[in-house]
Amino acid sequence: MKAGFYNDARFFRVIDGFMVQFGISGNPDVSAAWSNANIPDDPVRESNARGTVTFATAGPNTRTTQVFINFNNNAGLNGQGFAPFGKIISGMDVVDSLYKGYGEGAPRGNGPNQALIKAQGNAYLVTQFPKLDYIQKATIE
Repeated sequence: MKAGFYNDARFFRVIDGFMVQFGISGNPDVSAAWSNANIPDDPVRESNARGTVTFATAGPNTRTTQVFINFNNNAGLNGQGFAPFGKIISGMDVVDSLYKGYGEGAPRGNGPNQALIKAQGNAYLVTQFPKLDYIQKATIE
């Protein structure tokens, strides 16, 4: 976040009643630099309850910059190794209001294709998915 990684990053996968995912930089060069920066898994110590923030993963020790916020209690994710690391303590109403119209990402749904986000960044998202909400600026406090 010190380098502005999440600035202008879109909430690209918003599945109503499940979760909202983000964490691919809008700048393809930045995404490429971080694509293989895997973070080792943490043990699951908390449940994927409403408002918890959790790393997305494609299997053991594949966490990178992508995270999601749970809209509901998704305890079923606990046994799959999804370990929450944070919790929204205020502003969950803002999370609930994020645009959900595109749904699941391509190819399973009508939402953005993650490979194209990584390759083209916000140029792809702004033209093909203009209603996506985004992070204006993220800071560490």
